[in-house]
Amino acid sequence: MGIDDLLNELNEKKQKIKEGGGKEAIQKQHERGSLTAWERIEYLVDEGSFIEFDEFVKTRSTYFGLDKVFAPKDGVITGIATVNGRRIALYAQDFTVLGGSLGEMHALKIVKMQDLAMKLGIPIIGLNDSGGARIQEGIESLYGYGEVFYRNTKASGVIPQIAVNMGPTAGGAVYSPAIMDFIIMTKNATMYITGPNVVKAVTGEEISHTDLGGGLVHNQKSGVAHFLAGDDKDALDTLKKLLSYIPDNYLQDPPNAECDDPIDRVEDSLLDVLPDDPSKPYDVIDIITKVVDNGEFLEVHKYFAPNIVVGFARIAGRSVGVVANQAKFMAGVLDINSADKAARFVRFCDAFNIPLVTFVDCPGYLPGINQEHGGVIRHGAKLLFSFSEATVPKITIIIRKAYGGSYIAMSSRHLGADVVYAYPTAEIAVMGAEGAAEVIFRKEIQSAEDKEKMRQQKIKEYKDQFANPYKSAERGYIDDVIDPRETRAKIAKALLFLKSKSEESPAKKHGNIPL
Repeated sequence: MGIDDLLNELNEKKQKIKEGGGKEAIQKQHERGSLTAWERIEYLVDEGSFIEFDEFVKTRSTYFGLDKVFAPKDGVITGIATVNGRRIALYAQDFTVLGGSLGEMHALKIVKMQDLAMKLGIPIIGLNDSGGARIQEGIESLYGYGEVFYRNTKASGVIPQIAVNMGPTAGGAVYSPAIMDFIIMTKNATMYITGPNVVKAVTGEEISHTDLGGGLVHNQKSGVAHFLAGDDKDALDTLKKLLSYIPDNYLQDPPNAECDDPIDRVEDSLLDVLPDDPSKPYDVIDIITKVVDNGEFLEVHKYFAPNIVVGFARIAGRSVGVVANQAKFMAGVLDINSADKAARFVRFCDAFNIPLVTFVDCPGYLPGINQEHGGVIRHGAKLLFSFSEATVPKITIIIRKAYGGSYIAMSSRHLGADVVYAYPTAEIAVMGAEGAAEVIFRKEIQSAEDKEKMRQQKIKEYKDQFANPYKSAERGYIDDVIDPRETRAKIAKALLFLKSKSEESPAKKHGNIPL
């Protein structure tokens, strides 16, 4: 055969392979509101940047007639590309080919991308759409998953790992995304260990696929997913935004962006956010968006544990991770889920050199039997551990309440915060005035002729003593009491000076966070 014939043969093979599972399977993919693997890649990456690997790979299995089935690329497309000029490695499971199921060669293609991403020091992106392990391949599928999970673990904290789930993710397929740093799910995507049929067979419970493990369920109830997207394109747009805030690897700083928002901007409207009555709620996101560059804030875990807010923003063009108590939900108390949510986010930021800005307004930990029996002590300790362990620049602003253990846990000076500011509205004490008065002045209140009058008097006495930031400032636990309107300028200047921060942790294998 001449070169022309060989080239024609090559092109024919490539064209057939590119068709994936065929027109009928592609049509079904579109009918369920999903893009194909190729369409997802084309939407995500910069035009002409995708370099595919292992296009001709296919299963080696001969069991159950697999050798007779045409399964292009073994159900997964792999390669490297750029996204807004940033290099990434990616794999996109193709549901039109054997339901995107993972067999030996499918797994090894993913593994090759994981290894390459580690060598190059670039993020790895998984576009997941899979029915799980390829049952026909038996132990080879389990071997494949194990190889993927192992590399997920080794890459953790070294390169960013992001999963985008845009279809089913079942059985063993759920664990790789779970080990990764972030999961973006579409509303129609599902994740579960065992599907509705197995649940019914074992427990007798009847439930739909989406009610069991849909995007909203994992964003709102389980906290497994971090972002909820309306459709595939929305999910990929969210991925692009997320990538813009984070570095390629743990040795790099996050990318800087041009900043046309004045660093020393005085924000008068901040005075209107806080109610005069310290017991009334407000939306802490109103404070965050007024402080950060151009009001742009990418909230993470938006629907899970809404009593705490975490997410990415920029101040003076520099990426920061924001942690803030949300007073309009449960008064911003810490509980099992909010502690887990914040701790995980803090650890990601610390791993990838993203400074932390913490806004504090917390009356304490949520009391209750369910909380205590659910291990709030252990979960709350995760937050203490995470902030203490973090060596990135840490800036804390105490807005209002900072009571008891929550004062310590929310990136206090005592856990290594580099700069701590407080508003004049800050209240820093062991507990709220009402409760404290009942403990400290119980005898005086009980023996008084007018008990209520005495109680109110003692509450006022306690408030005058502790419901302000000045006692802590006198001790040096707070660096300054600031005008709220100057918050942005104060943080921006602190970030500038903390840029050269260097803090070494003791030499050890790793800490033992109370998981």
